[in-house]
Amino acid sequence: MATQQACFVMVDLVGSTALAQRLPVDHYAALMAEFVQLLYLSFEAHGGCVLQHQGDAVLAFWPQDQAEAAVLAALDAHGRVARLRLAGLLGLSLRLRGAVTSGEVITGHIGGQLSAYGLPVNFARRLCGGAQPGQTLVCQIVQSGCAASARLEFGLLGEPLELRDFGEICEVYEARRVLRDNQMKVG
Repeated sequence: MATQQACFVMVDLVGSTALAQRLPVDHYAALMAEFVQLLYLSFEAHGGCVLQHQGDAVLAFWPQDQAEAAVLAALDAHGRVARLRLAGLLGLSLRLRGAVTSGEVITGHIGGQLSAYGLPVNFARRLCGGAQPGQTLVCQIVQSGCAASARLEFGLLGEPLELRDFGEICEVYEARRVLRDNQMKVG
């Protein structure tokens, strides 16, 4: 086990329980398999490491000095999931909520799987749950770590979020890609 500073991305599929109730189980399982595989490949392509997935939620991490890559991965996930092949064939429109947090954790292999323990992991789960569909929220540490980024911009949420076990969190930001004149908004 090792202590390190890391960034965590948590993404969650909006409305997955309703999908599970509506779709035949084999269709739902195939959709979730494609969804999870897409996120694994996308997060790894951005330099991250997927720690776990549970149903429709995926948790990945990056070293803290790669906060920009973590935020870009979270934002890219929105567009990638919206274009998921099987969802299109089934006539579905998929949306995510996302969160990026940072801080000190302990990592190591448990039962042959890389794991992380610490407050930033729990915070990512809660913050993701507080995001609106299509939104990626970041904590103040992540926002500060990306302040010099030419590819990202952040908007301070107007109202504090009330997150279970964390109370009222005042400095939460919505992350967005910086748009150029010829670009479309994604995530």
